[in-house]
Amino acid sequence: MKQFFKFMLASFAGTLLTLLVILFIIIGMVSSLISMSEKEEIELKPNTVLLIKFDTPIADRSPNNPFESFDFSNFKSNQPSGLDDVLKNIEKAATDPNIAGIYLDLSEIASGMANLEEIRAKLMKFKESGKFIMSYSEGYSQASYYLASLSDEIYLNPEGMMLFKGLSAQLTFLKNMLEKLEIEAQIIRGPDNKFKSAVEPLMYDKMSEANREQMMKLLNSVWGNMLMQISESRNISIEELNRIADELELSNADKALELKFVDGLLYKDEILAKLREKTGLGEKDKIESVTLAKYTNSKPEKEKKSRVKDKIAVIYAIGEIGGGEGSETSIGSEKISKAIRKAREDEKVKAIVMRVNSPGGSALASEVIRREVELAKNAKPFIVSMGNVAASGGYWISTNADYIFADPTTITGSIGVFGVIPNLKGLFNNKFGITFDKAMTNKNADFVDVMEPLSEFQHMKIQQEVVKIYEDFTLLVAKSRNLRQSYVDSIGQGRVWSGIDALEIGLIDELGGIEAAIAKAAEKANLGDNYKISTLPEQKDPFQQIMEEMTGKTRSNILQRELGEYYTYLEYMQQVSNMKGVQARLPFHFSLN
Repeated sequence: MKQFFKFMLASFAGTLLTLLVILFIIIGMVSSLISMSEKEEIELKPNTVLLIKFDTPIADRSPNNPFESFDFSNFKSNQPSGLDDVLKNIEKAATDPNIAGIYLDLSEIASGMANLEEIRAKLMKFKESGKFIMSYSEGYSQASYYLASLSDEIYLNPEGMMLFKGLSAQLTFLKNMLEKLEIEAQIIRGPDNKFKSAVEPLMYDKMSEANREQMMKLLNSVWGNMLMQISESRNISIEELNRIADELELSNADKALELKFVDGLLYKDEILAKLREKTGLGEKDKIESVTLAKYTNSKPEKEKKSRVKDKIAVIYAIGEIGGGEGSETSIGSEKISKAIRKAREDEKVKAIVMRVNSPGGSALASEVIRREVELAKNAKPFIVSMGNVAASGGYWISTNADYIFADPTTITGSIGVFGVIPNLKGLFNNKFGITFDKAMTNKNADFVDVMEPLSEFQHMKIQQEVVKIYEDFTLLVAKSRNLRQSYVDSIGQGRVWSGIDALEIGLIDELGGIEAAIAKAAEKANLGDNYKISTLPEQKDPFQQIMEEMTGKTRSNILQRELGEYYTYLEYMQQVSNMKGVQARLPFHFSLN
């Protein structure tokens, strides 16, 4: 027996020692990653080329977490740059004497069109410096070519391909699947909310006429804006561009050259030779280059530390809207309200800009945030900058701002509400063989029960609440935008609009990006150029996120890698299952192709 306990204790001690060694290795790896992510200043050599590629999604705000996009399955890091840092770096490069020009290495770009518009506008501004912009790819998507089209020179691999075919939107419909599972989606929409098609995937197997109408209007607006800018940059008429798209003429690289979409067909070694030529190097000299992420830590010689005390707070409201704290990629009403309140109460903050990139969500959570916006606006200038999407609840939280900016292709509006109550009785009774029974003190004590269909009376009570919230929404927009409520209803009913159309109908004040919004905030606060930017909500310390990244994020990364483009369908089903309460949400889930 003594021998048994001796071996058992030795085995336990060995296991414990092994676990401790593994723990120390992990801590060392974490410390190494943290130290690599710290803002250590880098020095550039003369004639350095700024290398820009967007092979990771472009968020509105750069993460401070070294594990963001870190794949623990293969221990590789793809630290992304947010739109904020992308714009700052391009502006900094324009006056940096060590930067000779920009090399865009483009293929697919994981970004919404509004963010791409802001990057494109900043690159156009960069060209005023006289420095070059050169683009190259082994294959351009429509989004990547839209960005590349402003370049001084555009090159394509001789065997590469280009997509130029117009825009399509693919919507996902779940009706037939729900029927097979015997799940009834009990749907309640606002009065005449025929465009509020967030519930259509649960009702139909294809688009309604109203949904198709708004979708075509949106696609044509976005496509028209793309064509206009490509036409100006490449000197190809819009009529010719549409003809090329209709005929699918860009079938190969030779056609891309013939139709003047590119300036040459080159291999990578020939591109490197071009860069050497542009930077005054010899045939065998090394090209000095710096990535966008690393360039963030470069400080031009003339840059000095600012002693300005006045601040403009930039608050990032990103993701679906719900209650509680939310996360880095979702809007929690508690967390965003606290951030707005902090900015309002900070005497050094002279104006507030809220960057909204949200398809909406909970109507109640949206109202909680809107109230804080109203209080902040009464205290100091409050400007909203709409990103890729600021629809439904995303528009709700924006209404009380002094001034609203949107990009031309921002998806906004969607003024409407709905509720969905699933009836799972058929699924459990007929598929699983599970039945339920109950006892109640009052005749509606089971309100709302997902294991029984709603009674006519219960349906009517929910309908009354949805109607009230829709009326509150339209009245809120009418008052804040100085419009008649009947007019807001006519452009509401759940309908979405592009930024261009939203300006025309009075839902926003001006077309422009985050930098235009900050400039307007400075103007309203009489700050001139004497201010610094403070960002909220405060980002979590990397150590706080490590366990999240090593569990949930890793699982998400693996699913994304395995499912590819089909991952969006899984995301959509998760969103539907998480809907609680009355919703003010973008009326569809789609991707532009």
